[in-house]
Amino acid sequence: MTTTDFSTLISHAHELLTRLEKILPSTAPAAPDWSAASAFRWNHLQRELSPVANFQRIGLADLLGIDNQKQRIQQNTLQFVRGGTANNVLLSGARGTGKSSLVKALLNEYAALGLRVIQIDKQGLIDLPLIISMVQGREERFILYCDDLSFNADEDGYQTLKAALDGDLVAFSDNLLIYATSNRRHLMPDYMSDNLATKYEGDEIHPAESVEEKVSLSERFGLWISFYPFSQDEYLSVAAHWLKHHGWQQGMSEEVRRTCLQWSLSRGSRSGRVAGQFAKDWCGQHLPKINNPSA
Repeated sequence: MTTTDFSTLISHAHELLTRLEKILPSTAPAAPDWSAASAFRWNHLQRELSPVANFQRIGLADLLGIDNQKQRIQQNTLQFVRGGTANNVLLSGARGTGKSSLVKALLNEYAALGLRVIQIDKQGLIDLPLIISMVQGREERFILYCDDLSFNADEDGYQTLKAALDGDLVAFSDNLLIYATSNRRHLMPDYMSDNLATKYEGDEIHPAESVEEKVSLSERFGLWISFYPFSQDEYLSVAAHWLKHHGWQQGMSEEVRRTCLQWSLSRGSRSGRVAGQFAKDWCGQHLPKINNPSA
């Protein structure tokens, strides 16, 4: 390498470092005002925690048709807030059946006992070590909440989460759990080709490496909770609950029942979310409007 080539290399390295300095934070992120809220959101671009002032006020009693799922995650969370051992949780299955609402309801139930929730998207998971350092040693108990999580194997957050759950040399904080919701059981897309390399040797099945890789992340969650589409009766029961919640006192008449079922058919789904949306629409049309003289 000539002197000119070496000087050019040094110049390019200096330019690269200058660009990195603009991207990477110069100091560790400042801790938020933990007393400002019970819920926080991680901003990946700014690398900071922001309090969520108007957190959704949904209670566990509002979540119907998922009693078994509710009992299992409630027990795990209660162990955690009381200072005991508990598992990271993966909530997976049918859309609109209460996975995200259940996490929000847990915060409303146990915030007085010191529970806090930090919402993070999958891009922000590469900052997980920073978040762990911010909460480590605090008296509060933190749930890192990842909503609608799914990955491709080459995404940075995938490997970070996988290592943090089980396998990283750095110990996970005792006051932090990860609760993730996903429509996919294994958090990654499944392809027919993944199974073609599966081998059968006698009575033993040896899954392909791609299959093993997909299972390896989800199995690191200690507690799997599955959610299923509602039956017609469950759907109608949830709709009746939200109708009453929004002020409808006439009950589930034949007209309401028929319209409710038509609503689910038009949406192609029977779920708690769809039932709640129907209740809002029906009550908005049929109940007197408040503070509106022209209604």
